[in-house]
Amino acid sequence: MLNTQKEFVSDLFEKALKEIGAPETTKVILEKPRQAAHGDIACTVALQCAKPMKKSPREIATQLVAIIQKEPGADKFFKNIEIAGPGFINMTLSDEAKQSVVRAVLSQGMTFGVKPQDPEKTVLIEYVSANPTGPLHLGHARQGALGDVLTNLFRTQGWKVTREFYYNDAGVQIQKLTDSVRARAKQLLGEAVEFPEDGYQGEYIKDIAKKYLDKESFETFDGKQITGSGDVDNIENIRRYSVAYLRNEQYADLQAFGVSFDNYFLESSLYTDGKVKEAVAAIDAAGKLYEDDGALWFKSTDYGDDKDRVVKKKDGTYTYFVPDVAYHLNKFGRGFKKALNIQGTDHFGTVARVRAGIQAASSAFGFDVPKDFPSYLLHTMLHVVKDGQEVKMSKRAGTYVTLRDLVTWVGKDAARLFLVNRKSDAEFNLDIDLARSQSDENPVYYLQYAHARICSILVQATEKGYSVPAEKEATETDLSVLTSPSELTLMNALSDYPSVLQASTDELAPHTLVSYLSDLASKFHSFYNSERVLVEDEKLRNARIALLLAVRQVFRNGLAILGLSAPERLDRENKE
Repeated sequence: MLNTQKEFVSDLFEKALKEIGAPETTKVILEKPRQAAHGDIACTVALQCAKPMKKSPREIATQLVAIIQKEPGADKFFKNIEIAGPGFINMTLSDEAKQSVVRAVLSQGMTFGVKPQDPEKTVLIEYVSANPTGPLHLGHARQGALGDVLTNLFRTQGWKVTREFYYNDAGVQIQKLTDSVRARAKQLLGEAVEFPEDGYQGEYIKDIAKKYLDKESFETFDGKQITGSGDVDNIENIRRYSVAYLRNEQYADLQAFGVSFDNYFLESSLYTDGKVKEAVAAIDAAGKLYEDDGALWFKSTDYGDDKDRVVKKKDGTYTYFVPDVAYHLNKFGRGFKKALNIQGTDHFGTVARVRAGIQAASSAFGFDVPKDFPSYLLHTMLHVVKDGQEVKMSKRAGTYVTLRDLVTWVGKDAARLFLVNRKSDAEFNLDIDLARSQSDENPVYYLQYAHARICSILVQATEKGYSVPAEKEATETDLSVLTSPSELTLMNALSDYPSVLQASTDELAPHTLVSYLSDLASKFHSFYNSERVLVEDEKLRNARIALLLAVRQVFRNGLAILGLSAPERLDRENKE
């Protein structure tokens, strides 16, 4: 079943293009005209075909329109088709065509706008990937929200998605964590020890040290039992205890934020399994390594990097981008031909060198890796404003606002929506007072209120003795009376939902879905303010109830993708 009017129109154009002998590569792009007077849908495909077909765009447009108008059902579907300018095709849909989206939404429910899964489309999305050395900060929070929503969006477009968290559990930062906990433990025992100058300062370090000294046990989120020995000289036990404790803390915070993962990948495994050495050997086999000043260098400039990079330092340790190369070779080896990394803009410099390392090493593994593998979505940091002042520090973390702070202050829904409500590369202030408010300026409240208002109208209908059918039953409703401007506008908005899902996915832009839902809410409120739903005319009342059921369903679908609740009651609900 076609989800929308646009899919039906696109199908007509594809058939017509084939009939006139247009190039097979021709892509049908349908747009919304900038001026409402120009119709509901516009197509510029005639201009696209002019050069390869050696015809004027207007001649091609005339041919296409003639073929489309002969198609069965076209006379009922289109109110008007006209050719404008050099060859623009503007289409105005009939009221019947616009009304048909209500039945499509009601019959398809949660699958409206969702494409069937394609077994060939698999993607690994990696996000958060925090070092297990402290609480999750706002950057991790933004990655978590973006990654979770994009996972849901990709799934609507037929992708099989695997969500992965990469733990940087090897290297200098883990040693720093161990030294910090050990020093705090010794201080708690009364020893006069100096705390490491670059150690982790937050109160959480003292919490870990106290629990370790008390020999407390806990079960990790992946089912392992961890016990502190209380021995301040057992450095390995301190390391294992501290890392496991913080992984549990991070897991709990992400669960409260509505974010979960399919896989947790340990950086340490790349060393223990020999994957880092294999990656370096593969780059060497490609002739892309050389020694200089006691260090081992990679000729990354051969792959477009701005300078060559050190692979192994004088002290024999690998630089941090080497395990990244090994990790991404592992991703490709697991069958993921598409991988998306969601990281902060501070990772911008690693993109070229990681891709260069993958390209250099791939031939030794027999891989044909695309040059743009992996793809990246880089986000900027944000600032938190509370009571008109920027909040810069958390008592718990000691240096930054944490994800837990944010969820505690505003709740999961507001935290998630505010973090995806802007383009990923846009800096912004997250206003705690606004996120808590029950006003139209608060985007999460505005969306949830629209949903709750519809639920309230339907409850009122039942209280007045009117029939409110289930969604599937409402597909039999006569919708021909839905012809007012606000009704037609609202139905047009419903029909845009599937294309918004596709655009949000293709452009890695969850904020596009948020904007759409806000616009849908605005159009619903305009309809509500201009047309009464619970009128005496049974035919009109039932048609408007069916329309509201469809709008409610799209709100529920969209809010679910964003990971937000869809409450049926809010304090500000008004009686019809």
